[in-house]
This record gives sequence, structure tokens and C-alpha cells, in this order.
Amino acid sequence: MVWSSSLDEYEKLVIRMNTPRVVIDNSVCPFATLVKVDSARKEGIHLQAVQVLTDLDLSIRKAYISSDGRWFMDVFHVTDRHGRKISDESVISYIERSLGAAGDEISAGPRSLESLTTLELVGADRPGLLSEVFAVLADLRCYVVEFKLWTHNGRIAALLFVKEDSNSPIEDSDKICRIEARLRNVVRGATTAFASSATGAGGTFADRRLHQLMFADRDFDRADCVRGEPSVSVQNWIERGYSVVYVQCQDRPKLLFDVVCTLTDMNYVIFHGTIDTKFDRACQEFYIRHSDGSPISSEAERQRVIQCLQAAIDRRASEGLRLELCAPDSGSGLLVDATRTFRENGLSVTRAEKSTTNGETSANVFYVTDAGGHPADRKTIEAVINRLGAGSLRAYEDRPIWIEDNRVGLDDDEPSTAGTGLFYLGSLVKRNLYNLGLIRSCS
Repeated sequence: MVWSSSLDEYEKLVIRMNTPRVVIDNSVCPFATLVKVDSARKEGIHLQAVQVLTDLDLSIRKAYISSDGRWFMDVFHVTDRHGRKISDESVISYIERSLGAAGDEISAGPRSLESLTTLELVGADRPGLLSEVFAVLADLRCYVVEFKLWTHNGRIAALLFVKEDSNSPIEDSDKICRIEARLRNVVRGATTAFASSATGAGGTFADRRLHQLMFADRDFDRADCVRGEPSVSVQNWIERGYSVVYVQCQDRPKLLFDVVCTLTDMNYVIFHGTIDTKFDRACQEFYIRHSDGSPISSEAERQRVIQCLQAAIDRRASEGLRLELCAPDSGSGLLVDATRTFRENGLSVTRAEKSTTNGETSANVFYVTDAGGHPADRKTIEAVINRLGAGSLRAYEDRPIWIEDNRVGLDDDEPSTAGTGLFYLGSLVKRNLYNLGLIRSCS
């Protein structure tokens, strides 16, 4: 680091103390890469670290979160999506740059999305809705560059990044008003259009916005039954002034991001935490307080946290068969044809996403069920594939990759049931310090 001649020694010390220190080590664990970040604590710092790793499509197999006073340390055991260590030097360099930025915001999604118009849609879900949305945009000569759509508890939230069919930004305010009005009639809910920005486009930034939209729509209040999964419990440890959140469910990509994002957006601060995965099961334990330092104060608030976390985990749960449509990007016509074919064959889209590569080839992912939410009939899927082309549309079973627990050094003595975490804060902190290499024994 090159220092300016105008800085005195105290100012240099302050900069050093507030600049995150990042260590990436492939020698500590034989089957995972260790990523350690420590710095002065600031708002949202844990979420920022998780965002960087999640945007790189890395699996967080194990993690420790520890904050003490004005300082924090996060340790992540990560692998690529195939369960291998990180060996790509460009990826390692990117993690070091992103996590080591001196208090700067993490670089957001693709810069190419900055000049687009963002459409936010929230409303009631129904069969054929996505087909109607794309038909309206095609009729208004709008080109969908990228989009993400989630459904949950009968509600829908979507982010669409669009531009004029002539490849220019939508700058006509009258046209934007027409787009909003027509989509509002289709969605029968809230529709908002605004200029895209670097911090609102792509990656987990779009995911976080979808969580916020569905949270504001109170999708967590609409559950019609009580399910065993995901298991979420919240208890107070009054002596220590913490609320303890324990999550246990099937592991999947971006699970930790969804949980940490939700707690952060609900204005809770995570002081300590442990994350473990064993085979396809994930156990997450967090010690939280309000931003003012107080724990959860009522039964109603406790139930709200449980409902919101369960909803956040469920929103991204893959319901239905995964269909991937890859073809030369021919404007909105490809999406119109695909979603119309789904509708005509009685398929409902439960989750969908589009990304464009080099402005030429688009990758479109759809999760589909029948109109009743049940698995789609094989003959129906075959008919859809024949209609759209076997070379363009493929069906996949979306199965998670299991990684043996002993490959990432998971502890055998971790608490395995909700509620036991209340009695483990002392051992949790000692165990964290031991795993961070700051003490010789956790006994």
C-alpha cells in the first residue's frame, strides 16, 4: 500500500485497522479452501462477505462468525459446485480484492445492465401469468435482457431488465407509464419501472431485492399449512442478551445468503454463528440482537422471525422439473414462444431466470409443474421439447451434490436439535477461537 505524504501515523493506523484482512488458504483443510476475513465491524459486513462467495457460485460447507466489540472475524470453508478446492488464481484474486476493499461497497452485477430499465412486479400468481407478461412486453417492443422470477405461497415477484427493441434504453416517460399500466393489469398487483443501476442489477443484488419485495408483500403470512421443513427455532438467552436462531433443513446453493440476508434486512445484527453441512443437511446457528443491542422482546416477534426465515428458505426451493432453454437470442420472441408453449400444455412456472452471454446467446431456466402444482407428466414434457426443439430445450433433475461430511472436517459433537444452542455460547466462542487458530484447545 502506497501512503500519501499528507497522512500522519495515526491516520495510517486507522486505515490499517479498518481495511479488512483477507487470508485464503488451501493447506489447512485437505478438501476445502479456507477464506478468513477480519476487520473492524460495520453494518452488513457478514452479508457482504457471503455475497461475494455466493456470486462466485461457491458452496459454503462450514463457517464461523464471531464479533467481539468493534471487531469481527468470519471463516468460511468453501468449495466449487463440484466439491473441489478453489484452484483458479483469478477467482482467488477476485475474492481478495472484493473482500479486502477498505469499507467500499462490493462490486455489483454486470455493468451491461446499468443502462437498462428495471421492472419490478409483485402480485398474485396464476397459470400462464409469465406468458402474458412477455406477450405485453413484446407488443410494446421491449427486449428482455435478463430477468428473475420467484413464486411463493400464491404470490409472484419478478425483476426484469429491459430495453427498446432497437437496443437503446427506454427513455420515453410516456412509454414507461404505458408499460407500467399494462403490466399492472396483467399482474393485478404492484408494478414499478426505473433506471437500472450498478448496485441493483444481477447476482445476489437481484436476489436480495426479490426477498425484499416478497417480504413487503407479506408472503410469509400466507402459508396454508405447517410443515416440518425448514425447521427454525428462536429462543432468548437472557443472561447473555442474545436471541438464538437455529435453522435445520436440506442444504442447497445460496442457503446461507438467504438466511443472513433476511436477518440483516429485518435489522438484526449477527454477533456469533456456526454453519455446518453433513451430506445434504445444513445446520445454522446465529446469536443475534437488534441494532440497538436488545434481543427479541415478544412472542409475536419471535414467531415473525421464524415465519420470515422459513419463507426466505422456501422461496428459492426448487419445485418442479428444471427446463433449460439455450438458443441464439432473438429478442423477446424466444421467451414469448417458450412460455406460451408451457401455458398451452398446462404447465405452470414456479421459478425462472434468464441471462445473456455476449449479447447473442441467452440461457433461460424454468422450473415447471402442472397447473395443480404437481410433477409434470412425462408425455407433456416430451411434447413441449418437441415443439421448441430438442436441441434448444432440455430437462434436468435438479439434484444437489452431496459432499461427505468428513471431507470438510465437520465436528461430530455439534448440537443436532433445535433449542440446544442456548447452552452453548461459551463453547461456541471457544470453538470459534480454536478453529481460527487463536487458542490451543477448546476444552
